[in-house]
Amino acid sequence: MKRLLLAITIILLMACSIHARTKTTLTKGWKFSRTDNIEAIKQDFDDAHWQSVSVPHDWAIYGPFDINNDPQFVAIEQDGETHASLKPGRTGALPFVGVGWYRLKFDAKDFVAGKKANILFDGAMSNAKVYLNGKEIGYWPYGYNSFHFDITPYLKEKDNLLAVRLENYPESSRWYPGAGLYRNVHLIVTDEVHIPVWGTYLTTPVVEKEYAKVKLFTSVEYPGKAYSRLVLKTVIKDMSGKIVTENNAQLTKTDLNTFEQNFTIKSPSLWTPDTPVLYWAESEIYVDGVLKDTYATRFGIRKLEIIPNKGMLLNGEFLKFKGVCLHHDLGPLGAAVNTSAIRRQLLIMKEMGVNAVRTSHNMPAPELIELCDELGLMVMVETFDEWQTPKMKNGYNIYFNEWAERDLINVLHHFRNNPSVVMWCIGNEVPDQANYEGAKIARWLQDICHREDPTRLVTMGIDQVQNAIKTHSASILDVVGFNYRTHLYKKAYEELPQQILMGSETASTFSSRGTYHFPVERTINRVREDNQSSGYDLDCGSWSNLPEDDFVLHDDYDWCIGEFVWTGFDYLGEPTPYHEVWPNHSSLFGIVDLAGLPKDRYYLYRSHWRPTEETLHILPHWTWPGREGKVTPVFVYTNHPAAELFINGKSQGRISKDLSMTEKETDNEQAARKLKRQKRYRLMWMDVKYEPGAIKVIAYDKDGNAVSEKEVHTAGRPHKIELSADKTVIDANGQDLAFITVKVVDKDGNLCPEASHSVLFEVSGAGTFRAASNGDPTNLEQFHLPRMSLFKGQLVAIVQSDEDTGNIVFEASVKGIGKAKLELNSK
Repeated sequence: MKRLLLAITIILLMACSIHARTKTTLTKGWKFSRTDNIEAIKQDFDDAHWQSVSVPHDWAIYGPFDINNDPQFVAIEQDGETHASLKPGRTGALPFVGVGWYRLKFDAKDFVAGKKANILFDGAMSNAKVYLNGKEIGYWPYGYNSFHFDITPYLKEKDNLLAVRLENYPESSRWYPGAGLYRNVHLIVTDEVHIPVWGTYLTTPVVEKEYAKVKLFTSVEYPGKAYSRLVLKTVIKDMSGKIVTENNAQLTKTDLNTFEQNFTIKSPSLWTPDTPVLYWAESEIYVDGVLKDTYATRFGIRKLEIIPNKGMLLNGEFLKFKGVCLHHDLGPLGAAVNTSAIRRQLLIMKEMGVNAVRTSHNMPAPELIELCDELGLMVMVETFDEWQTPKMKNGYNIYFNEWAERDLINVLHHFRNNPSVVMWCIGNEVPDQANYEGAKIARWLQDICHREDPTRLVTMGIDQVQNAIKTHSASILDVVGFNYRTHLYKKAYEELPQQILMGSETASTFSSRGTYHFPVERTINRVREDNQSSGYDLDCGSWSNLPEDDFVLHDDYDWCIGEFVWTGFDYLGEPTPYHEVWPNHSSLFGIVDLAGLPKDRYYLYRSHWRPTEETLHILPHWTWPGREGKVTPVFVYTNHPAAELFINGKSQGRISKDLSMTEKETDNEQAARKLKRQKRYRLMWMDVKYEPGAIKVIAYDKDGNAVSEKEVHTAGRPHKIELSADKTVIDANGQDLAFITVKVVDKDGNLCPEASHSVLFEVSGAGTFRAASNGDPTNLEQFHLPRMSLFKGQLVAIVQSDEDTGNIVFEASVKGIGKAKLELNSK
C-alpha cells in the first residue's frame, strides 16, 4: 500500500510539473565577440575564440579609457551653450560604440509538445536583433526597455542556439549608456493556456485603515478551441505566507480573455517608505479541473493623492518627495545589473533620508523597482530623454515616431503593479516642450499612460518653463515638474491651473570628495586647475542652484511637493563643468561619489531630511601644511539648531541656524552672495584661521543643552591600511558582492586626506576580485584590474562570491606602508 501511495504521489507531482510554468534566467555559458559577422547565427559557427562571459555583461566597462571613444563636438543647449566644442569625456570615454554579438547554446528540457515559450530581455543595449536557431525572431531598438518575443515556433527541446546582435551608435547618448546584454535574459515556458508576460493588472481602489479593496485583472491566452470550464483561482497572501483572502472566477466563453477578480482585505498593512509591507496574489488556471498555469503578482496597498494648493498625501498623511535622481550605471561595475550593488546604493540613500528615486533618464531595471518595493522608496519611472526633436544626432529621436507607444506600453505593463511606482515621467528636458506640436505629443503620451494605468499621475521634467507655459505643454500635465528654475516657481504656480509644483530635477551642485578650494565663495560653472570641484558645496551650474535654494521653497510652500536632487551618486559621463577638459570622464553632481563614498553634501541632506536623527559632520579635514595662519572656513552640517567650534581648545563662537530667513526674504542676488539661505541650514565659521591640531564641535539642542560633540585631528604621516566591509557574510551564488573601503591612516587612526598611494589587491578562497574605484572623476585606471590609486586617502574594492561556500581572504598592500587583510564568509 505504501509503495502504491508513493507511486501515486510521484505521478501526481509529475503531472503538476508538466503544467508548471518555468522561468529560467540565462546567465551562464554565453560567448561574446566584438565581431560583426551574420554567420554567428549558425549552429556550426566556430566561436571557440570568442570570450566566455556571464550575463548581465557590459562589454565597455573594461575600457580602456580613451579620448577617442565617442568624442562629441557639440553645444550642450541644456547647459546654455551656444557654440559647439569638443566634449571628450561626455559618454565616459569608454569603448561602447560599435557592434557586439552574443551566442548561447542551451537546452529547453521543459519545452515539450503542447507548450508555449517566450524569451524576455530585461534590457539590451541597443538595437537588439535576436536570432534563434538561425531565424530572426525579433528586433527592439531602445536599449533601456524590457521586451519579449514568442519563440514557440523556433524553440527545440535540445541543442538551441540563441544569437543576439547589438549595436551602439556614436553620438547616441549624453552619458555613459553601457553596452551589451547588460540586464538579465529569461526563458519562460508555459502551457498553451497561460497568463502572458506582464499579464496581470492589480489596483487598490479603496484603502482605509479598516479594510482595503483589491481589483485584479488577469489576461489569459489559450488556443482557439473551446473549453467547457476555465477557472482562475487566486489567493492573496501576506508576507508571512498566510492566506488573507481568495477568489475563484470562471470563464465559459472563449471570446473573452480577461478575468476580473475583487477582494477585500480586513485591517490591511499599508505600504509606506517606513513600512514597505508587501502582499502576493497567487493565481492558478484550471481547464476542466486540470492545472494549466500559475502566476504570482507582488503588490502593496497604498493610496497616493495630490490635492491642489495643499500638497501630497500617502495613505492620508502629508509628505513630500525627498528624492534623488539615479543614473543606471553602478560605477566601476558599469551598466551590468547586480542586485547587491543596487541594494547598496539604495541603502546608502535611505540612510541619508531619501524616500524617492527618479530613474533618470530612462526605463529602469526590474531589480531596482523590486528593491524599492522592499526597501520603501517611491519611484518616478522616467521613459524618454528625447521625443521627435534631437538632442543627439543618433538619440531616441530616430525611433520615437515608430516606437514610442510600444516602448511606453511595455514599461507601463511591466511596473504598474509595483507599489513603489507612484508616478510616470514621459520626458526629460525634451526640446519639443517649446512648440505647440510638443504639447500635443505630451498629451498623447499622457493619454497612453492614463489608458494603460488610470491610477497613477503623469509628469515630465520641464526646463524651458516660459515656453512650456506658452505652448501649454506644462498645463496639460497631471503634475508640473520643473528641472531647476527655482526663480520661476511662484510665477508658474500663479499661472498654471494645477496649483502643485515639484522639483523633478534640482540642485546640480558640483563637488569632489575630500577636495576644498579657497577662498570659500558661491561659484557658477567654476573650472579649477585641479579639475575638481570644492567640497564646501558652493559650486553649481549656471542653470541650477545650491541645495538650500530648494530646501527653502519646499519648506515654506505647501504646494511645493518635494524634489529629486541631481544626483544621488556620481555616474560615468557628463563631467560637468569639465566637459571640455580631459581626462575628466565622470560626473561631479553626486551626493555620493562613483565609489559609493559619501561626500560632505551627504550630511547636509541627512541633517535636513532626517531631523530627528543624529547628524554632526565637520568639514573640511584639518591637515593643511602650508596654510598656517590662513583663513580656512569650517562648516558643520547637523540636525541640531546650534553648535560651538573650538580650535585647539579655543572657542571660535557659538552659531545658531537663522530660521528667520524665509524664501521671500532671501529671493535676491545680494542674499545669494551673502549665503543667507545657507545660514538657515548650515553652521559656518567663515573667518577661522588654520593651525595644526584639533577642531572640536559641540552641538546644542533648542534649549541650549549640549547634546553631542565631535573632533577632527590633523593627520600625521601615513602609517597603516584600514579595511572595512559593508558586510562580512555574502551569499555563495556567484553574484553577491562585498564592498570594502580601503583607507590609509596615521599611527593614531586619522585619515591621511592627501594620500594617493597605489594599492594592490589579492583575493583568495571562495571569491574573486571584481572591481575597484577611488571616486576621482579624472582617474584613468581600469576598474577591473587588481590595483587602484587612493583618492583623498580612500578607495573601494569589490569582492564577488563564487558558488562554493567558504572563507574569502581580501588583502590590500601599499608599498612602503604594508599590508592589511580582511576575511569574509561566503555561505
